[in-house]
Amino acid sequence: MIETIAKQTGAAFKLNKGDKLKVIDPQGEQVSDMVLFNAEDKREKLSSGKTLDFEETILITKGHHLWSNRSRKMMEILEDTNGRNDFLLAPCSPETFQIMYQNPEYHPSCFENLYTNLAQFGLEPDDVPTAFNIFMNVQFAADGKLTVAPPTSKAGDYVLLEAKMDLIVGLTACSAEQSNNYSFKPIQYEIIKAQN
Repeated sequence: MIETIAKQTGAAFKLNKGDKLKVIDPQGEQVSDMVLFNAEDKREKLSSGKTLDFEETILITKGHHLWSNRSRKMMEILEDTNGRNDFLLAPCSPETFQIMYQNPEYHPSCFENLYTNLAQFGLEPDDVPTAFNIFMNVQFAADGKLTVAPPTSKAGDYVLLEAKMDLIVGLTACSAEQSNNYSFKPIQYEIIKAQN
């Protein structure tokens, strides 16, 4: 069954080892931030540094694994119809909009949508790691300058991942204007149970 995450909101759920998670961009040009925790020991969580290290690339896509802070495989990317994701930038937070966009007003953020949904599993804001930003298009110049470009994902593009351990997953429909070409849209996901 396909679930829908409304624009600028999030969800959290459990996956069993061997389950597959399909994250879908139903309308195109919409980023989804994803974080992972070991369901048996939540101190083990997704690590951008370990993943970039062990996969030897900053462009994480089909054929790569997402690694934990304990150097263990958490997920394998089986399919990626868009092929452009980001693992450099942190989830947008209230401070993102204050510091980067000089916006003093309240603004929905992935960080808040992650920790409020993960609270049901006993996780706190400080537990949230750097997210795997599915469909996010971060460009890097020769001098190292980072820029956020519109996602290249089209309506119906998806990433299919397989859980390599029992997981708690946090997932969002990203709230940052620049990340989504200035239009907020939903994200869909489907859990495909492992065949026992």
